[in-house]
This record gives sequence, structure tokens and C-alpha cells, in this order.
Amino acid sequence: MQRRLAPFIFTQLASVSSVISGAMVFIAIPWIALEITGSAGLAGLVVAVSAIPGLLFAPVLGSIIDKFGRKRMAIWAELLTFLTSIMIPIAAGFWELSLPILIVVGILRAMVHPGASTARKSIVPDVAAAGKMTLDRANSIHEAVFASGFAIGPALASFCIAFIGSANTFWVVAGFGFLSAIFASFIRVVEQHEPNDSGEDEPFHIYAMQGIKILFATPAVLLLMSAILTLALIYLPTEMVLLPAAYTKLEDPTALGIIISAMAGAAVFGALFFEQIHKRVSYGNILRIGILGVAIAMIPMSQLPSLPWMIGFGILLGGAWGPLLPLLNTVIQKQIPANKRGRVFALEMAIWSGGPMISMAIVGVAADAFGVKAVYFVLGVCVLISAALVSSNKYIKQLDSEVIHSS
Repeated sequence: MQRRLAPFIFTQLASVSSVISGAMVFIAIPWIALEITGSAGLAGLVVAVSAIPGLLFAPVLGSIIDKFGRKRMAIWAELLTFLTSIMIPIAAGFWELSLPILIVVGILRAMVHPGASTARKSIVPDVAAAGKMTLDRANSIHEAVFASGFAIGPALASFCIAFIGSANTFWVVAGFGFLSAIFASFIRVVEQHEPNDSGEDEPFHIYAMQGIKILFATPAVLLLMSAILTLALIYLPTEMVLLPAAYTKLEDPTALGIIISAMAGAAVFGALFFEQIHKRVSYGNILRIGILGVAIAMIPMSQLPSLPWMIGFGILLGGAWGPLLPLLNTVIQKQIPANKRGRVFALEMAIWSGGPMISMAIVGVAADAFGVKAVYFVLGVCVLISAALVSSNKYIKQLDSEVIHSS
């Protein structure tokens, strides 16, 4: 079979466009909520409330992907996200933006946008096979692209808010989403399906819950997903809430930008080197080293040392974090049947998209009450405890298994 890289390239172009769009929203929605309410607490509450329905809708998104196709869902989820994004500038043009409007739009977006990312993660083995790439390499590149988009989005959102206003920023958000749908439409690949899947004939509500069933039937995957998503719930608020709060108080936005860029850049390189790392280190040890590395970096960073130290620990943190998402993708793709992959990835993406929004609100309230350094330190200790629990778990050795679990 001739090697075809075009499907993989279009998948990555769709991914980076979508991630930039989604990362812009991380900044833009809280900003608008703050403009409306004037309260950081209420702004955080809006973000948290908007995220919860998306978590509950995850099994449905995954079921649609597994039923109707990965490419099709990658296109339609982005188009629906595009429609939800343009609601904000349209509403701002005709009426005055209010909290109910913002919450409704946030809920609609949280319900559909994770479907696009889930579909692209699910189709990676298909486009990797067409390009004759290993899953390690394909996921290294895919998550490096994700990290790049996640680094670009907030900076672009800040620029757009400054020059065209917060509501009009959503025209740019929508534009990147529409661009992602266009790129996804050019993916030409045969989607893998497992033969004789008895679950295909189940009623939809049972079919939708099979992702949870197979996740609990695959303890190594459950351990890995729980570890990385717990890490995300704890770590992301430090980057999105605590560091901005600390450096806003210090009136040093330049230092904040340098630290965030150092972490993001190191994460990109960590993801890109995942394939090379796995040639020397087992999946289980990559997980151990990754979580422990994040904890070792977070604890001294919590005391806000001088900028050179913050940059150094930020690079360590990003480098430790970088290989973890390619690891998660690869293990799911190797151990979960293709026909059920969408439902498992949907659970991951829903928690990834909605969970940090909720934990950010909690961390913000805690920081107001106890101070940035104290909350930051406690979060670092929580990651350290998580690293100890994960490292001693008996299922960690099963991460390197190539066995596909059918139920």
C-alpha cells in the first residue's frame, strides 16, 4: 500500500485550528463574564456552570462518533461549535449581553465542541496507518500540535480582546472552528472497525454507556486516564488562575508570559520526543516520571521564586507533562477496540474540557481566601501524593500490553 501523509496532515491542521479556537474561549468567556458582573467569583461560577452539562453529554458524543463515523463527527461538531460561537457577537449586536445568554451559549458549546477533538483522537490510528506511521509517532505529533494550539489561543484571545473587543473576539473563535471543519472535510481515509461487534444492536442508552463499561473492564487504561485527568484538574488552575493572579498583583505581565511560554514550549518538545522516550522507557515508567516531574516542579514554583528559577522549573514541568497525553492516546488506541474508541475518548475529552473549568472556579475562591502561595503549595503536594499512589498501583505494568479488550 502506498504511503499517504495527506490524511494525517489534514487531521493536524484541523486539530490546531480547533484547539486555537477552544483555547481562546478559556480566556474570552471568563473575560466577558467579568465585564458583565464585575466579580471574579461570579465569573468563575459562570464558567463552572457552563461546563457541567458537557460532562454529562459525553457518552452521547462518543456514541455518535462510533455509530456514524469519526470524520463525519469531526466536521459536524466543528460546524455546530461555529454556530454557538457566533451567537455571542450577534447577541451583543442586537441586545446587551447578560449572564443567562452567556451561560446558555457556554453550555451549548461545552456540549458539542469536545466531539470534534474526540473524533480526531479516534481517527489518529486510521490516518497513521495510511501514512505508515507508528502510533507512538502519530500521537507525539498530534499532541505537540495540540500543545502548540493551546499556547497560541490565549495569547491570540488577549490580542483580539484588546483590539476588537471581547464579544467580537468570538468571530475569530468561530473562524478557526469553521477552518477546522474545512480541513477535516479533506481527510480521505478508511476508518477501522472491529468485525462482529454485538454491541451495535443494543438500544442507544445501553450503547452509550458501553464506554464506561469497557473503561472499568480495562484497569490499566482506567488508571492512566484517572491519573492524567486528575493531574489536569489540579495543575491547569495553577496556570490559568494562580500564576495570573500572582503576577497581576506584582504588575509584571511580561514575566507571566515568559513563564507560560517556557512551560508550553517544553510541553511541545516533551510530546514530540514521546516516541524516542518510549524506545528506552516503558509506558508505566513514563507515567511515573511525568507525574513526579510535575510535582517536583510545582512545589518550588508555589513559592514564586525569582524569574530564572520560575523559568527553569516551568521547563521541567512542561517537559514532564508533554509525553503524558501522547501516552494516554496510544494506550487507549492499542487496548480499546476501534468501535468503542470514540466512547472512551469522549469521556476523556469531556473531563479535560469541563473539569478544569470547575476546578479553576474552586481554586480561585480558595486563592482569595488563603492566598496564592498556600493554595499553590497544597496543589503541588496533592500531585506528589497522586504520583505515589499511581507509582505503587499494581495495574501500571499492564500499560505496555498490546491486548485489545473487547468488553
